[in-house]
Amino acid sequence: MLLEVKNLCASYGSITALDNVSFSVTKGHIVSIVGANGAGKSTVLRTVSGLHAASSGSVLYKGTNITGRAAHVIARMGIAHVPEGRGIFAPLTVMENLEVAASAGRTRDAFEKALAHVFDLFPRLRERAGQSAGTLSGGEQQMLAVGRALVSGAEMLLLDEPSMGLSPSLVADMFETIGRINRDGSTILLVEQNAHKALAIAHEAYVLETGSVVLAGSAAEIRDNPKVIEAYLGG
Repeated sequence: MLLEVKNLCASYGSITALDNVSFSVTKGHIVSIVGANGAGKSTVLRTVSGLHAASSGSVLYKGTNITGRAAHVIARMGIAHVPEGRGIFAPLTVMENLEVAASAGRTRDAFEKALAHVFDLFPRLRERAGQSAGTLSGGEQQMLAVGRALVSGAEMLLLDEPSMGLSPSLVADMFETIGRINRDGSTILLVEQNAHKALAIAHEAYVLETGSVVLAGSAAEIRDNPKVIEAYLGG
């Protein structure tokens, strides 16, 4: 198991955000976490990546307990977090954003290979390489955020709402690309409000409600669950 989350609890002051959340991610799989706004989905990713402190429970990556470690340490261990809102460096160019992500311990050859892969996935980024990231469209900024995670050499990607703010055609393209990234070898933990798309590409899925896991199983099982259909799939 690449990632194991056990009885994870987290809070914002007196407000409980996660209540004994447990799940696992198999190497090479896409795992989707679906749920309504405020369910705690983003907090799961932030706690796994070290951006938010757990109040109890544990996060194990490749069998190593990473709970409480600094975010930059977790990133160097092979977990890249693509946050909601993208988090790009707007004043820097596209290429500078990619170079910053690859600066921690990667050889130039490894960076060039990863960069070629990113430009193959997102040809628009090659065209915009010298352009300030803040002047990109929303879709291009999302491409850059994902590309930045890939050039870091991470084995596991945490994707937080990658379809947010994108047009329907770009949403379809983004999910197709996420599937390709997975087939190319990356393990993905996906938080997404578009349950249709998230469950269509995932291997396993978890449904989060008010900070707790209420359903877990294969993506197909979750997709066919009457409660999920009624609450998230427009049934």
